Amino acid sequence: MKKEKMIQRYSLMERLNHWTVAFCFVTLALSGLGFFFPSFNWLMNIYGTPQLARILHPFFGVVMFVSFLGMFFRYWKHNLPEKDDLVWAKNIDKVLTNHEVGDTGRYNFGQKCVFWAAISCLVLLMASGVIIWRPWFADFFPIPLIRLALLVHSLAGIGLILVIIMHVYAATWAKGSIDAMTGGKVPASWAKYHHPRWYREELAKQKQKDEDERKAG
Repeated sequence: MKKEKMIQRYSLMERLNHWTVAFCFVTLALSGLGFFFPSFNWLMNIYGTPQLARILHPFFGVVMFVSFLGMFFRYWKHNLPEKDDLVWAKNIDKVLTNHEVGDTGRYNFGQKCVFWAAISCLVLLMASGVIIWRPWFADFFPIPLIRLALLVHSLAGIGLILVIIMHVYAATWAKGSIDAMTGGKVPASWAKYHHPRWYREELAKQKQKDEDERKAG
């Protein structure tokens, strides 16, 4: 049986970047829930002790934010709104029954929404986190602003958790998505079905590369 052609979707560096963000998110979400809810205080032990959690939580937050910036600058162009996004949104009922619609590029409208929601929450978390970060920066800000920043940080944190839950669910639901972020490649049939325009673009790139190599040889 002929083996199906595979297409590169994510490079090794892209995958390492993604899993760095994922690892930081898990530790930050769990320790953050421990800070927020007294009944979840035991979650702060993810960093060893509650005392270490209070020290390490903001540093891991910075690592996550910087890592996500790498993803942002790499993918933002692929997540800009397009006409086909309207087709996807209008046919959400078909999408929910696992039927792809529209001439989708590298990312569909749902993935774009997750991308922009995540970066919005992260910007709010970073800005508010700096304001409430003791002992480094909090002393530079008035108490009312610190209280507001605590509220913003909590709401943005909960928002990001909900966004990531949606992201994980969608990745699990669309078979092949997780394989793309672990092995880096997807079957050509998967790419053609879920992201037809991106599939054609990748074929054109490969054809041009082969042509250039043929001329060079």
